[in-house]
Amino acid sequence: MVPEELPPPRSTTGEALHNIYRELYSHFGPQGWWPGDIADEICIGAILTQNTNWQNVAKAIARLKQAELLDLRAVSRIPVEILADLIRPAGYYNIKARRLLNFTDALFNSFPEGLPQLFSLEMDQAREFLLSVKGIGPETADSILLYAGSFPTFVVDAYTVRVLSRHDFVDETITYEEARALFMEHLPHDTSLFNEYHALFVALGKNYCKKRLPSCDRCPLKGR
Repeated sequence: MVPEELPPPRSTTGEALHNIYRELYSHFGPQGWWPGDIADEICIGAILTQNTNWQNVAKAIARLKQAELLDLRAVSRIPVEILADLIRPAGYYNIKARRLLNFTDALFNSFPEGLPQLFSLEMDQAREFLLSVKGIGPETADSILLYAGSFPTFVVDAYTVRVLSRHDFVDETITYEEARALFMEHLPHDTSLFNEYHALFVALGKNYCKKRLPSCDRCPLKGR
């Protein structure tokens, strides 16, 4: 969503969040996330990206694509050992292979038609289901809902908390749900806005607000 399309904020917190979005969008431009062509691939990537960087996930995705396994139903039918070997570049491959199969088992046992049936639920119901799956935490669940299901839910990650805490917007000990609520309560529930905002936080975290040696003097949010 371009900043000009944002509706007027309804609170001072909303206004502050609007301003951060405008400045990041002005600096970085549209990000065009998530990297993935179909919903199945996005779900797989959301699970594989846990505790690793996207470059490694992309390698694992490429191996699955070559094996014609970027399909959740196809993934559900292969032995865990074979799946683990295929996703080895993503790291923690034995754990992640089990998590992928936990997800596909739960999905097709509860929703025989797969993702379309899951995504036909109300957002809170779909989120509750995803969080019930072993190995699916809030960030992964919200990534699946936002990027694969086009639901207006905000994805919070380490970059989000780091940026907001360094600018004294939140305490660094804030919980995931508290941070998510900040955006859900003060911004319009718009999928394109939440998609772009999350990606802009990632861009800021990678390029300026780094965990070590941050470039605060060049940060687009400098002085905020």
